[in-house]
Amino acid sequence: MLSPNSLYPERSVRTIDRPVGESGNAARVPEYFGKNVFSSKVVEQRLEKGDFEAFERVRSGEESINEGLAGRLAQAVKDWATEQGVSHYCHWFQPQTGMTAEKHDAFIDFNDEGHIIEKFGAWSLMQGEPDASSFPSGGIRSTFEARGYTGWDPRSPIFILENENGKTLYIPCVFLGYHGESLDFKTPLLRSDDALKVELNRLLTFLDEDTTGLHFDTTVGPEQEFFVIDKQLAMQRPDLRVAGRTVVGKEPAKTHELDDHYFGSIPTRVQAMLNELELELYKVGVPIKTRHNEVAPCQFEVAPIFETANVAIDHNQLLMNLLKIVGDRHDFSVLLHEKPFAGMNGNGKHVNWSVSDNRGRNYLDPGKTPHENLLFLTFLSGVLKGISAHEEALRASIASFGNDHRLGANEAPPAIMSVFLGDVLSRIMSGLEDGKIVSVGAEKALLDLGVTGLQNLRKDNTDRNRTSPFAFTGNKFEFRAVGSSAPIGYPVAVLNAAVASGLRDLNNRLDRFKNSGGQVSQEKVLEVLSELARETRAVRFEGDGYSDDWKAEAEKRGLSHNRNTPAALAGFLKPEVHSFLVEQGVLSENDVKSRIFIQTERYVKHRLIEMRVAIEMVETGILPSAYEYVGSLTESAHKLKELGVVNVSLDQLKTVADLTNALVKSLESFKTAVAKVSGDEALEENVILQTAHVVADEILVKHENMRAAADSLEAVLPAHLYPFPTYGEMLFNSY
Repeated sequence: MLSPNSLYPERSVRTIDRPVGESGNAARVPEYFGKNVFSSKVVEQRLEKGDFEAFERVRSGEESINEGLAGRLAQAVKDWATEQGVSHYCHWFQPQTGMTAEKHDAFIDFNDEGHIIEKFGAWSLMQGEPDASSFPSGGIRSTFEARGYTGWDPRSPIFILENENGKTLYIPCVFLGYHGESLDFKTPLLRSDDALKVELNRLLTFLDEDTTGLHFDTTVGPEQEFFVIDKQLAMQRPDLRVAGRTVVGKEPAKTHELDDHYFGSIPTRVQAMLNELELELYKVGVPIKTRHNEVAPCQFEVAPIFETANVAIDHNQLLMNLLKIVGDRHDFSVLLHEKPFAGMNGNGKHVNWSVSDNRGRNYLDPGKTPHENLLFLTFLSGVLKGISAHEEALRASIASFGNDHRLGANEAPPAIMSVFLGDVLSRIMSGLEDGKIVSVGAEKALLDLGVTGLQNLRKDNTDRNRTSPFAFTGNKFEFRAVGSSAPIGYPVAVLNAAVASGLRDLNNRLDRFKNSGGQVSQEKVLEVLSELARETRAVRFEGDGYSDDWKAEAEKRGLSHNRNTPAALAGFLKPEVHSFLVEQGVLSENDVKSRIFIQTERYVKHRLIEMRVAIEMVETGILPSAYEYVGSLTESAHKLKELGVVNVSLDQLKTVADLTNALVKSLESFKTAVAKVSGDEALEENVILQTAHVVADEILVKHENMRAAADSLEAVLPAHLYPFPTYGEMLFNSY
């Protein structure tokens, strides 16, 4: 391994070789933003007025696209793309691998005379046919049943992605099996959006609102956390190369106990990377707004402005992909794993969520007097009912091998789903339980700084509870439990469906009291809200979600506490837990079962990858170094004895020999356990969940025991003998 002093012999800060203005990319944002997007403005310029208006109705969900309009759109898309030097197009979709998929086709064909022409018709735009048997399907599709379809999602903009080797047109799509099975993460999201809109329409009708021409959108803003490690160091770690996290390695002398990295000055090399990242994202219309240092050394966060949910999930996938690509250009490895380093703050993806309409309303905006805002209180009650009734399904939606390291640790929400509302809304809901509307001083207060010349600060009506998995933050909820590497489409789909279910329950109660015109009096609405306030008391929690007292209290309240992925998925398998998704048409019963199988299989396979690489690193790296050191100490002891010098190395020799022996024993125990689940029979559908429980409850303990022994050896091995870059080198010598 390279010594720390020779790691960066010719390092220099990489600069962007593109014209981004003297003060960085922000100076040219208006020029660059959306330049590679087939936006409404581009459509309007290239289509007749009637076609443009028809396409806008398609995008708003009022009607479906027909082949004639699609053909004219395809021509416009091809002309626009080829004018920018694009040679290929692809249907871009989100299979259940956690990553995106694409197959590139050229704009070329032969005409009747046999001459090469550029061709891109209606069906090239609207539909593709990837091999459905090669993607995870959870048993829905067999290997011999290969046909699958991609279908264009016209509500998500087409865009051009460019790199050093050319430009490609990307068409955002859904992915279905031959019989219409949902094989991706986007289809359930779009269906959940529709289910939520149906119940919102019903609710507004009960509240005597005209819903003619009204359109609803779930809006999402995912905050993305990640680590940035020098690529040269990361490539010397087999675990980072294949598993995305370190499976051995002791904590350095300093971690983040001084809180000095959080919101600190962004290192120059990292800022150069982020500048280029933002520029690439702006080109494809991703509105990145925020960037800052996170808690752990080498950890950072970026966050976008809110967008409609289906666009937001596409853009988050683009963000994760471009983080890797741009990071590589700057000689960085970007780590999206939820827990790359033991003992360090982990990566999350806080998904901010709300609902708005085309009249400019945010349904989670309390206004100045939330106790008088009937629509807000009614919608909030529906949200609370949905979360309360389906908290176990929400827990399952964010279950993964990576998130298991994070949930319940001291930087992430617990594995118990609860809702934080803040002082003002909590008092209002408590009043509603008793059938009262509590008047509260909801106007934003001012914090007097007591310093002449400094203006007072506006104080929000609610604090921020970072221990809550689902926290109200002023005019939105923050779903904090989502993992950093996770596609957000699935958890948002389950969240949408849960809220739609809560609103359906509320609407069904209101339906009993509607008058001849279909409206419900305010008195009866408040009567229903009072019922819901009492029923959702258990899921509302304002305290410390990390405390042991809360775990005991949550159990008394009847909330589920599925501590790991296998437990969460076993809970989700119960019909009473997932039936609301089937009833709303978000997923079929087969879809639910297939997704549970896929999540479980991915959990087991990823764990096995981590375990195999841990065994490899111990057997081929750490143990040989330990044996060499034992040999060196033994030789030193003999020489000192011959010279009649006090044998000062015997104690050290015994320590290293004992630690080496402990590692050998724990390694053998670990290997024996892994061998029992690494066969194909352990991954069969009827036993996969049982295998996952064995991995989570038994084998991971043996892995941790082996790691503890390996990390203890690292503490005594000379630096030149330890075979891999250490935590200290990666986290404090990367820039």
